Amino acid sequence: MDQDFLIRKIEKYADEKGIPIMEKDGINFLCEFIKLNKIKNVLEIGSAIGYSAINMALVDQDITVTTIERDKDRYIEAVKNIKRLKLDSRITLILADALNFNTSEEYDLIFIDAAKSQYIKFFNKFSSNLKPRGYIVTDNINFHGLTNSDKSKMSRNLRQLITKLEKYIIFLNENKEFKTRFFEVGDGVAISRKRKNKNG
Repeated sequence: MDQDFLIRKIEKYADEKGIPIMEKDGINFLCEFIKLNKIKNVLEIGSAIGYSAINMALVDQDITVTTIERDKDRYIEAVKNIKRLKLDSRITLILADALNFNTSEEYDLIFIDAAKSQYIKFFNKFSSNLKPRGYIVTDNINFHGLTNSDKSKMSRNLRQLITKLEKYIIFLNENKEFKTRFFEVGDGVAISRKRKNKNG
């Protein structure tokens, strides 16, 4: 079976099971960014069923991805998908809560696509694992267009989630160490990079 067919199967499975994976525009944007910036090693927070890790690894055969997933069922599905695409030598899957996972490795790119309410914690925890001119990419910044919208008709849980996402956007904008650009692609993507100096 060819790669495109297997990827379409993963997309169909995610759609049928209601598993959130990166939107098509978003994944294409991310892969193009990886290609243009010659990214070679990636740390992904939130594997789900391996969709974005697979797409990132397929950009170039020199790319390696370490990806963390806390949900056991999704982790098992991700293992299967990565094996089917013969990428298990370049994608390392870790079953863990990312906030309990520690590594001394440094990465060209850290991709955050896990529990939205924990985005600030993920950013602070793993920014020390970034190479000096590396990037932190965050997905779901717009969360279906709900960030910075009227919350009066939202459920309590959704309201809390959107509020935390909005706080994360403020955190990125006010961060003295990182400069962030926001892109209206997919479900909203933020790309953060360490400033060369405090004013840069």
